[in-house]
Amino acid sequence: AALAAGAAGVQVGGLFACCEESGLDPELRRSVVEHAARGEVDVFTDPNASPTGYPFKVVRWAADPALGVERERICDLGYLRVAYRTPSGTIGYRCASEPEATFVAKGGDAAETSGRRCLCNSLMATVGHPQARAGGALEPPLVTSGDELKHLADFLGGRTRYSAGDVVDWLLGERGASEP
Repeated sequence: AALAAGAAGVQVGGLFACCEESGLDPELRRSVVEHAARGEVDVFTDPNASPTGYPFKVVRWAADPALGVERERICDLGYLRVAYRTPSGTIGYRCASEPEATFVAKGGDAAETSGRRCLCNSLMATVGHPQARAGGALEPPLVTSGDELKHLADFLGGRTRYSAGDVVDWLLGERGASEP
């Protein structure tokens, strides 16, 4: 493993995110892991997904419950809002994933809203806490991971589930699995 080869640290969020103890919704996690075990996932670096403007790695797979779901543009949790000075000199908050007209009315550039998703709401749905929307629709999840998820089958070695302890064992070189 990387640590045995002399690495000072490793980034393994994707492995821990898909382990049994993770906070991902259990059905969502099961679906991602089963598809990854068959090599049926992709990780797309979406340059527009985050309202912050930073690229975000999004997992794609055939059974993604968010496929084809058009989410309502809303920013009602507001964890990623940014502060701006209003014309009257007070501080206001805006988010590129809120309705475009609202964002622009707050002085934002309409071009910043293209392709943006509300990470706050989507990630809450990913851990099993989707907000209910008008008409009973549930906020769709957004599963994120590093590129290593595409190679999870190597780590799994035929399994369709694993624990955080399995990840730690692999990191410490106590399990002879291939690199994920």
